[in-house]
Amino acid sequence: MHVQVVLFDGFDPLDVVAPYEVLSAGGQASGGAVTVELVSAEGPREVISGTGGLALCAVGALDLKRADLVLVPGASGRVGEPGEVPEEELGAGEWQEDEFIPVRLGRTLATELPALLKLAMDDPGITVATVCGGSLVLAMAGLLEGRHATTHHMGLDMLDATGAHAVRARIVDDGDLITGAGVTSGLDLGLYLLEREVGPRVAHAVEEFFAHERRGTVWRPQGPTPTTF
Repeated sequence: MHVQVVLFDGFDPLDVVAPYEVLSAGGQASGGAVTVELVSAEGPREVISGTGGLALCAVGALDLKRADLVLVPGASGRVGEPGEVPEEELGAGEWQEDEFIPVRLGRTLATELPALLKLAMDDPGITVATVCGGSLVLAMAGLLEGRHATTHHMGLDMLDATGAHAVRARIVDDGDLITGAGVTSGLDLGLYLLEREVGPRVAHAVEEFFAHERRGTVWRPQGPTPTTF
């Protein structure tokens, strides 16, 4: 399984590094069954995150001919006070150091990323995974209508408003779309991907190595509908 983790301007570093490390360790534990690289829609470049100017390097372009799994992080930035609305429209204006997260997520719509993600979503051989606001990148591009997905709890209403079925769960498995909730869910997402794609023994070994116990039950659209408690 070759994984391409997509960087974009304003990405959240932990959304990237947590699954990257887990999946890389899974590759080591499985004798190379998993490979991971950082990419961008534009190709090799230094990409500035939304956290303190921290930068990571994309080693190449998102290449759907090589990718088995495409992982999209969210953005970091200002959350704002309850009810506070950004002055900028989503994705509009020049880059600013102190920006709202939805503005940074929306700026991806002006890049080649949405078109590439649509091709990935349409390819039955590719699984798309997201961490935190990464699902909102897909949703804002009109790619999650009718799909089950999760995101950071503060973005669930926004996700639901795009036509997706927002689920309040740590990890949501909707077949070829797997989404993680808050920032640290990237660890659990990475471990679940290892269990699903490589096997539970490798996932358990990596979980033990990282001294991290996965949280929550992975939600799937299966089984009877529960009654209200």
